Amino acid sequence: MKKLILAFVLLFTMSTALTSCRETKNDVADDVEDVVDDVEDTVD
Repeated sequence: MKKLILAFVLLFTMSTALTSCRETKNDVADDVEDVVDDVEDTVD
């Protein structure tokens, strides 16, 4: 029972430690597209 609880705690700790919150390339591409649209609107 104690080993089972420790195994779940270890699994939870490892899953949170190895999960990152990086931006994906798609998010960066969307941001660049938004900036280009804003610049085009400003030029007009």
